[in-house]
Amino acid sequence: MESRAKISTFSASTSANIANDPLENILRARSSNGTAQNHQGQSNGEAHLKPAPTRFESETSSVLSSGRSTPVPEDAPPSAHSIQHARRERRRRMFPTVDYESRVSHFDPQSQHRDFRGFFTLFWIGLFIMVLTTALRNLKDTRRVLRTSIFSMFTKAPLELAIADLFMFLSTIVCLPLQQAFSTDKWSWGGGGYMLHHALQAIWLAAWVYLPFHLEWQWTHQVFFTLHSLTMLMKMHSYSFYCGHLSECHKRLRALDENNTNVEPAEDTDLRETLAFEVTSPSGRVTYPQNLTLYNFVDYLFCPTLCYELSYPRTDRVRWGQVAEKAAAVFGCIFLLTVTSEEFILPIMTEAATRLEGVNAYSDIALILLENISLLLFPFMVTFLLVFLVIFEYLLGAFAEITCFADRHFYSDWWNSTDWLEFSREWNVPVHRFLQRHVYGASRRHMSRPIATLTTFLISALAHELVMFCITKKLRGYGFVCQMLQLPIIVVQRTEFMKSQKTFNNIMFWSSMIWGLSMISALYVLI
Repeated sequence: MESRAKISTFSASTSANIANDPLENILRARSSNGTAQNHQGQSNGEAHLKPAPTRFESETSSVLSSGRSTPVPEDAPPSAHSIQHARRERRRRMFPTVDYESRVSHFDPQSQHRDFRGFFTLFWIGLFIMVLTTALRNLKDTRRVLRTSIFSMFTKAPLELAIADLFMFLSTIVCLPLQQAFSTDKWSWGGGGYMLHHALQAIWLAAWVYLPFHLEWQWTHQVFFTLHSLTMLMKMHSYSFYCGHLSECHKRLRALDENNTNVEPAEDTDLRETLAFEVTSPSGRVTYPQNLTLYNFVDYLFCPTLCYELSYPRTDRVRWGQVAEKAAAVFGCIFLLTVTSEEFILPIMTEAATRLEGVNAYSDIALILLENISLLLFPFMVTFLLVFLVIFEYLLGAFAEITCFADRHFYSDWWNSTDWLEFSREWNVPVHRFLQRHVYGASRRHMSRPIATLTTFLISALAHELVMFCITKKLRGYGFVCQMLQLPIIVVQRTEFMKSQKTFNNIMFWSSMIWGLSMISALYVLI
């Protein structure tokens, strides 16, 4: 659907075999001295973030093209000249494009926000004090340093989880041969290929969501597997729909080469330039279908992004010290999350569930729930911050280092949010980019802005509800309703009077965030 909105379906009579593609043969390298565009980091201290060509781009530039300066024979098809011109040009693309650039995260020592790190250090000192006092209290009461009921869950069927996760990861490879087929004249993305992919990803998601229920995994295994499955689903969707769009552009571009008229209409010339720019990467070194390789696909799966592009800005090396530091931080955060749940959440939930069993009056139930929610405010605030750090600062940061992915902009200063729309943009930048590109952008072509926004929130709310269903094995809809209620709240917050009340709006944001997490968790577990 995304590509059909851009380019009408057509049939080209020329051969579409990638290996024998005349455009690619003409664009083969004549020299190895091409130059790549040099992106700059945000600060002078980011020397390691100066993008270097990926191994894929380096191989491509030395085998298929020497870069932007490769000469093109005079007798080459017009599309080859257009692609060469597109490699030197920057313009707005037809398909919604994510602008990647070399950036560090807010908490990186080289960030321009490094003055904020004092509070970051204070946060970790506070957590250390929490663990220390908890251990001393447990030693006094139980002669044990920590409780182990949640820790013991990690030791149940870990091999089964690892094998299932590996097969789930490997199953995403089905996208590659399909896209290779769509790049030929025998298959058409716009002629039904996108519908085939929609059906495929629905079956894929249903199968992997069902598996944990069938194997009766505990919630710790299930939440990890479900989140990883949703991540891979979004990656598959982005890869397939962007490559499908490029296949239609590439076929149309080759069809223009068959125009035997002596004088080409001006609109065809403009269309040729537009299509050539569309099938060329921002760096100018990769042109569709050069990207349809196993290496490129696997590299994309490991890159910390949900939006596929022909190429990304890269760093010049892997800093293994940073990888080790972030990996240690991941396990440290998981340890702290487990301690927080074990010591401050699970006992409160267990006691509240026991008390609710012998209560029938609604007033008593409400009082127990309110007391339970108030006791969970601080633990869930700590849990929320730890989840943010372990995912967006450490886990994604580690994969960014391993893959030399230069754009570390995984979040913005969401803690300063004054409305929920701002929070949705800044809390989880990879998912926001995906929803903006593949949900809002695709919907916007067929519907008004408010309806497209509603559709985006609806899909996001359904995904969050699916995660809560997998964790609690209860279909209640509390999270879905709360997330959809953000829309009317946003309308109020965007009024002229409320927009000027930034401090008040930020207070309301944090209050609703802290109370909301505790309330929703208590409702899912206890009701």
